[in-house]
Amino acid sequence: MIRALFSAASGMTAQQMNVDNIAHNLANANTTGFKLRRAQFQDLLYQNLVQPGASAGQQTVIPTGLQLGLGTRAASNEIVFTQGDFSSTGNPMDVVIQGKGFFQVRRASGELAYTRAGAFHLDRDGNMVTSDGDPIEPQITVPQGAQSITIATDGTVSYTMPGQTTAQLGGQIQLASFINPAGLNSVGRNLYTPTNASGDPIVGNPGGQEGLGSLLQGYIEQSNVSVVDEFVNLIVSQRAYEANSKVVKAADEMYQQVNNLSR
Repeated sequence: MIRALFSAASGMTAQQMNVDNIAHNLANANTTGFKLRRAQFQDLLYQNLVQPGASAGQQTVIPTGLQLGLGTRAASNEIVFTQGDFSSTGNPMDVVIQGKGFFQVRRASGELAYTRAGAFHLDRDGNMVTSDGDPIEPQITVPQGAQSITIATDGTVSYTMPGQTTAQLGGQIQLASFINPAGLNSVGRNLYTPTNASGDPIVGNPGGQEGLGSLLQGYIEQSNVSVVDEFVNLIVSQRAYEANSKVVKAADEMYQQVNNLSR
């Protein structure tokens, strides 16, 4: 019965973490470029009362054995990089990635971070920046008074000046991809940083030979969170938590009966 108490308690702890993960997903259902996280669990160690395959006689072995598990634990919450829906904004500074890849962002610390959120702006110097003011890499600069800013599918940024008909080049947007994007480190503000698990970034032009996606101007990528799926997961997690709590109650009542035997 002691095993039942601790196993059920581990299940309650795991489901509590699962609900925390679901809450985070739902909170970011409208966050541009957000990618949901899926909780994954592992069973814990087993107490071998009878080892499977142990000898039962001179020529026979025990076919199944007797093993009692000690519960579960949260193993990871993997980032799911499925494509979110596209939303038309009409803003020429909004860009969406159709396919694989991340925008590169130069943070204030000087390190590079990566994002799927393509809602960009121009700062006072005409640099293309994120909503936090961090410039994209490589730097894109559009002079003051520029008109008809165009971002091509291959990342080429061009613009026209008043009184001119010939477009001028403002820069080239490059994307980065990773062998294992699920291994990226989330640092908030829609940004990721590479880790040993994700591997080093592979940089190239959108739509190039590196398998990177192409760009689409005037659109942003919505969160890939399905509110319906998350509510279903929430119900399942709640019921699992409730079931584990009933196991704790049942084990406690069994202990109570044992304690009452001496009376």
